Amino acid sequence: MKKESKAKIIKVSGPLVVAEGMEKARMYDMVRVGRMGLIGEIIEIKEDKASIQVYEETSGLGPGEPVETTMAPLSVELGPGLMGGIYDGIQRPLDIIRDKTGSYITRGITLPAVNRRKKWDFVPLVKKGDEVRAGDILGTVQETPLVIHKVLVPSGIEGEIRVIKKEKFTVTQTIAKVRTASGLKEIRMLQKWPVRMERMVQKKLPPEVPLVTGQRVIDTFFPVAKGGTACIPGPFGSGKTVILHCIAAWADADIIVYIGCGERGNEMTDVLLEFPKLKDPKTGRPLIERTIMIANTSNMPVAAREASIYTGITIAEYYRDMGYNVAVMADSTSRWAEALREISGRLEEMPGEEGYPAYLGTRIAEFYERAGRVICQGTKNREGTLTVMGAVSPPGGDLSDPVVQATLRTVKVFWALEDRLAYMRHFPAINWLNSYSLYLDNIEAFLSKEIASDWMKLRNIAMAILQEEDSLQEIVRLVGKEAISPGEQLVLETSKSIREDYLMQDAFHEVDVYAPLEKQYQMLKVILELHRSSKHALEKEVPLEKLLTLKVKEKIARMKYIEKKDMSEFNSIEREIKREIDNLIAK
Repeated sequence: MKKESKAKIIKVSGPLVVAEGMEKARMYDMVRVGRMGLIGEIIEIKEDKASIQVYEETSGLGPGEPVETTMAPLSVELGPGLMGGIYDGIQRPLDIIRDKTGSYITRGITLPAVNRRKKWDFVPLVKKGDEVRAGDILGTVQETPLVIHKVLVPSGIEGEIRVIKKEKFTVTQTIAKVRTASGLKEIRMLQKWPVRMERMVQKKLPPEVPLVTGQRVIDTFFPVAKGGTACIPGPFGSGKTVILHCIAAWADADIIVYIGCGERGNEMTDVLLEFPKLKDPKTGRPLIERTIMIANTSNMPVAAREASIYTGITIAEYYRDMGYNVAVMADSTSRWAEALREISGRLEEMPGEEGYPAYLGTRIAEFYERAGRVICQGTKNREGTLTVMGAVSPPGGDLSDPVVQATLRTVKVFWALEDRLAYMRHFPAINWLNSYSLYLDNIEAFLSKEIASDWMKLRNIAMAILQEEDSLQEIVRLVGKEAISPGEQLVLETSKSIREDYLMQDAFHEVDVYAPLEKQYQMLKVILELHRSSKHALEKEVPLEKLLTLKVKEKIARMKYIEKKDMSEFNSIEREIKREIDNLIAK
């Protein structure tokens, strides 16, 4: 890379450094700051002065130290070898740094994100003489036992294949040569992409297939579609990280990108220790073989939080372009917003609400809008999806916080976490009255065809019962349960069953941790069948006390532990409901 070294530091203010002599600098160029060569990014230019956001600790930096510009934007390395990796916010491999330097990251250290020495078995999918264009698949590499890495033609290249071989290559060796209008171009497996630039696609499509998470409250009531966006706001201790862990482990995505953005070190440590032990439910292999982690904890420099968000989403787009279903978990975007506020304050910009920059909403929208179901670049109309789920940590769980409100204006799914439910040991602690999903109409056709034609009908009946319970609770608190009619008392009993037997899930139970859609449908059908039959029995003057003591209710309470291979048990529970209630009516 071309470097200019006339520039020098004139001011240091925390993570913000101002340098003069930067006439040739451009916005968002990556720079090396000071004698230690700290990594930074230009975020403001005034005449020959540039304001630099430094992604490493700036203590010890002083005026007069040199600043070198790389004349290239902050970019990520893309290629085989990313999968299973653990990186910091600027894509430095943390496991290699640990082996090299010990427990702490040495300032200014630069290591390649992708291994330059490892040789990969490249299998071509095109031959000499074939016409290719940007986004076409040249060949494949078995990156991990779970992931086949598809080597794509880089952006801006179109022409005829002149050389391509089936051999073992490192990522920096030439795997193919393409004759283009501007001459012969060499293609390598290693590519670079600017993190702030969205990768090109042919077309965006409406999301129409649900991302199955195995969490009943999400999949049944507030589903997110593949290629959709979701927000999980909640106070400290409400279970945001645990829900993201469960979704990362069990969602039916091909690739998981987990971004720990400014979270406490112990939470990120849990992820790093747990994921290598977790088994992929589809294959039984370690889940880490299809996971990439960006670890940026709260004790790391504040500015690096912004880089971690962009690094993660750019890597996710790269795998989406191969035709995979990719899911991104960002935990938490509040910490990223705090970094924006910190830098904005140092730049002395006019603050917006609560001190956040006026462009907070725009930055959040730009991040979430990189999600989607798309037709990827290339000639084969390959489809890929990128789903983004972001946790938000507003102070005290205040949903009027600017970060929450800016996020809700962009995303289509809102999972409202409540510490009250978490303290009652109700997991997931998602409030069923405040949450919503705008993907229900999109995915209704898929669920009706693949699972059951009355899926949405059952979901709406259950939701209506939960809402009716909320209005009845106010009356019960005032005048007592005995003052309401037997029919209304039955609604309270059914809603209790929906809450405790259906919505509550055990994240540490080997069976209940994940519920496939077929099981979710059968469970809800059983609960609502009991409600319908009980309502009919009340009309036949069966006392409510008799209905509340049915033996079958014990089986309903335990049905969440029924394994997938024993699905016929649900039919026997339904028959038992009919038999017991018919006996009561007959008596």
